[in-house]
Amino acid sequence: MHAPPTAPRTRRRTRALGFAALAVAMLMSVPTAQTAFGEEVQAVPGGGDLGPNVHVFDPSTPDIQGKVDEIFKKQESAQFGSDRYALMFKPGTYDNINAQIGFYTQIAGLGLNPNDTTFNGDVTVDAGWFDGNATQNFWRSAENLTLNPVSGTNRWAVSQAAPFRRMHVKGGLNLAPDGYGWASGGYIADSKIDGEVGPYSQQQWYTRDSSVGGWGNGVWNMTFSGVEGAPANSFPEPPYTTLDTTPISREKPFLYLDGDDYKVFVPEKRENARGVSWANGTPAGESIPLDRFYVVKEGADAATINAAVEQGLHLLFTPGVYHVDETININRADTVALGLGLATIIPDNGVTAIKVGDVDGVKLAGLLVDAGPVNSETLIEVGPENASADHSANPTSLQDVFVRIGGAGPGKATTSIVVNSDDTIIDHTWVWRADHGEGWGWETNRADYGVRVNGDDVLATGLFVEHFNKYDVEWYGERGRTIFFQNEKAYDAPNQEAIQNGDTKGYAAYRVDDSVEQHEGWGMGSYCYYNVDPSIIQGHGFKAPVKPGVKFHSLLVVSLGGNGQYEHVINDVGSPTSGPDTIPSQVVNFP
Repeated sequence: MHAPPTAPRTRRRTRALGFAALAVAMLMSVPTAQTAFGEEVQAVPGGGDLGPNVHVFDPSTPDIQGKVDEIFKKQESAQFGSDRYALMFKPGTYDNINAQIGFYTQIAGLGLNPNDTTFNGDVTVDAGWFDGNATQNFWRSAENLTLNPVSGTNRWAVSQAAPFRRMHVKGGLNLAPDGYGWASGGYIADSKIDGEVGPYSQQQWYTRDSSVGGWGNGVWNMTFSGVEGAPANSFPEPPYTTLDTTPISREKPFLYLDGDDYKVFVPEKRENARGVSWANGTPAGESIPLDRFYVVKEGADAATINAAVEQGLHLLFTPGVYHVDETININRADTVALGLGLATIIPDNGVTAIKVGDVDGVKLAGLLVDAGPVNSETLIEVGPENASADHSANPTSLQDVFVRIGGAGPGKATTSIVVNSDDTIIDHTWVWRADHGEGWGWETNRADYGVRVNGDDVLATGLFVEHFNKYDVEWYGERGRTIFFQNEKAYDAPNQEAIQNGDTKGYAAYRVDDSVEQHEGWGMGSYCYYNVDPSIIQGHGFKAPVKPGVKFHSLLVVSLGGNGQYEHVINDVGSPTSGPDTIPSQVVNFP
C-alpha cells in the first residue's frame, strides 16, 4: 500500500468520457466477441433465470407461509453460514403473512413502487435465537414492500448491515426485540412509516430521505437527513441530529417486473433530497432489461465476470458465495453490479476483490466482501491511485456494500475500502473486523485500516466501521462529508502497548489528515469495549486539524461497561469517560 499523502493535494479535475458505454447496445446480440489479438471468443450471454436461491411468489402461490418459514428455520441462527436467499414477491396483495427474516435473506417486492406489493401482515426480525439480544442481527434486508401490520406495528429489531429500504409501513415500526433487549442498529432509507418509529433500546440509528409519523426516543445517537416528520435537532438531549435535506443521494438499484419481464431500475441522483423518491408514483430513473445483465450464479469465475463487463453487460449476482482468484474490474461507466440475497465475494490468494475505474456512475450494491485467509492489501478500490476525473454530475455509489474480516473463518486485509475517485457516494456500509465467530484474534484476522478516502467531495451517508487494529476511518480528500458514523474500537487489543500510536494512546476511530482544509461530519459516535484489558486508555475517538473549514456536529464517545476509557472526544476536547457507567461524553460542535 502506498504511503498516504501528508500535504494538501492540488488536483486537476477532468471530465470522464464514458465512450465504452456506447458499445453496450451493439454487444447485446452478438454470439462472439474479439480479443485484442483479433481471435473470436464466445460471448458471455445476458439474461437467463435467477437461479435456485431466488424464490419468486405471486398471490396464488400455495403455502407461501410454509416456504418462508422453512427458509427462516435454516437461517435464523446461521450467522456465519454459506446459504443465501432472496424472497421476491410479484405485485399484488398477500394476506396473513408473517415473513420472519434470518441471516443472509433478502425480502423484496417486484413492483416499480412499494405500493404495488402489499402484505396484510408483517416482515419480522426478532432475537429469540440469541436470548432476546438483537446486537448480532446482521446481514439481511427488506425492500420495496407495503405492510399492513397485524398488530398495527411491525417489528424490525436489527443491528448493522440490515437495511430497510423503499418500504411503506401503514402503521408503526418497532426497532427493538421482544423484551426490549439490547440492539445496535441501523438504517432506513426511502421509506414511509405512517405511524411512530419506536427505537426503544436501539443505541443508534440513521434515517435518510424518508417520512415518519413520529419518533419515540433516542439512546445515544439518532441521526436524520431529509426525513419528513423527524424530530428537531436537539443533540445531546435528546440525542437527535437532524438535517433538513440530504445534500446528494441516489437510491439503490432494484429488480422489478415489467409485465413478465425482469428489469433493474436505477434511480436518478437527487440533490437536497427530502422525503421518499416514489411519492408521486413512478420514480425518476432508468430501467435496464435483464438481458443486458450477466446473471452471475455460484461457480462463476472472475475471468467470466470480467469478460461480461468488457463486452458491455451489467452484473446481477444471484444469492451465493463466490470465490475469485483475480480482481473483478469494472472500468465501464454506468455499470451496475447488484447483488441479491447478500451475495458474497471472497478473494483468494490475497487479490483485491473489486476495483472500479475512474469512470462515471458505477453502482455497486447489495454485496458482502469476505476477506480470505491470505492477506489482501485492499478488498474494494474505487478509482486508481491519483484518480482525478470530475464525477459530480454522475458519481459512483456504494450502497449496502459490506465488508467482513474473520468471523466465518480466518481473514486478513490491510485496508478494506479505498476510495480514490472524486464525488463517490458511500450510502450505508458496515466494514467489520470480526470480534466473534471463527478465525478472529488480534493477529489472526489482522486488519489495520477500515476505510481510507483519498478522493475529493466524497459523501458518506450511514458509515459503520468497527474493530480495526489501527485507524477505522482515515480521510485525506478535500470537502469530505459524513452524515452518521458508528464505531467500536477493537475489543481484543491485548494491552496498552498494542494500540500505542507514537505519543498518542490508541488510534482514532475517525481521523481527518492534517493536510485537509475542508471537512464536515454530523452524528458520529465511537465506543470502546476493551474486555481483554479493561485498563486500556484511548486518547480520543476523533482526530482532526483545527481549521475554519473542518467542522463536526454531535460527537460522542462511550465506554461500554467501563472496559477501557476515552480521555477526550476529539483531539484534546471533551471530557473523559470514567468508571463502569456507560454514559457518553459528548461534544456538540467542533471547533
